[in-house]
Amino acid sequence: MLQIFYDSQDFFLLKELEKLGPKKGVISQSVKDVIQSLVDDDLVSKDKIGTSVYFWSLPSCAGNQLRNVCRKLEDDLQSSKKRLAELVEQCETLKKGREESDEREEALGELKAIEQKYNELKDEMGQYADNDPAAFEEMKKSIEVAHAAANRWTDNIFTLRQWCGNNFPQAKEQLEHLYNEVGITDDFDYLELAPIVPQGPVGDHILEGNP
Repeated sequence: MLQIFYDSQDFFLLKELEKLGPKKGVISQSVKDVIQSLVDDDLVSKDKIGTSVYFWSLPSCAGNQLRNVCRKLEDDLQSSKKRLAELVEQCETLKKGREESDEREEALGELKAIEQKYNELKDEMGQYADNDPAAFEEMKKSIEVAHAAANRWTDNIFTLRQWCGNNFPQAKEQLEHLYNEVGITDDFDYLELAPIVPQGPVGDHILEGNP
């Protein structure tokens, strides 16, 4: 498509380019997209004159475009070389005082041992997480909230059961059968909340204030 512009050095409407495109191996349906791509890459210029849009491109325009791209790449290359030099200098500076020596090897060995001990202690603390006082209190509060909610629903069930009995006495047998099906039997009652204490000797020690 560029060759069409270069050979003629003329201005074209899109419909004219769609007729010329197949002669250069570009099907007419693709000419619009190809031209737009060239416009986006600044290889083809366009302008609207009246109600028509004209396209054109000169070899000198392409040359200027390539020179601009080349100039930008050269600037980027120089910036990259400068940054590389700065990083090399920084790397050399960081190496000072870190030369291989017996003292450095010994310090690295101690650091590795400390990290290993830290990981072991972290794993051990995880084993006692269930007996953490804060976690235990949070669990206790959650159990109390759940217990209150369960008994609140139990109270609602009793209220609804009494209302059904008062308003539908003729359906007492059917209602009793329905209650049994959903688990509301004769032993259905409010829940009792048992005392909550931590499990194991670790929890006992925490509650007693021992380390």
